[in-house]
Amino acid sequence: MASFNLRWRSSTEKDLRKLPLREIQRVLVEVELLTENPFPHGSEKLAGTEHTHRIRVGDYRVIYEVFAGSKIVEVQRVRHRKDVYRK
Repeated sequence: MASFNLRWRSSTEKDLRKLPLREIQRVLVEVELLTENPFPHGSEKLAGTEHTHRIRVGDYRVIYEVFAGSKIVEVQRVRHRKDVYRK
């Protein structure tokens, strides 16, 4: 049973639709694993933020926030590594 609830932003769902189908499947598997362990090996906390982390999935990055008190993992962005940190 998942210990954290997963929440997607609507803008993130749009990001996901732009990816190749094969990459979407890989991202979904990795994001689902965040519900069991929101801080997997290889995840990094982003500088200048309190709750924001990232995981790598091939050439793509998943940026997410962890709200430990309410047990929520919110996926903020899924983009190619060259674009993910741009506003």
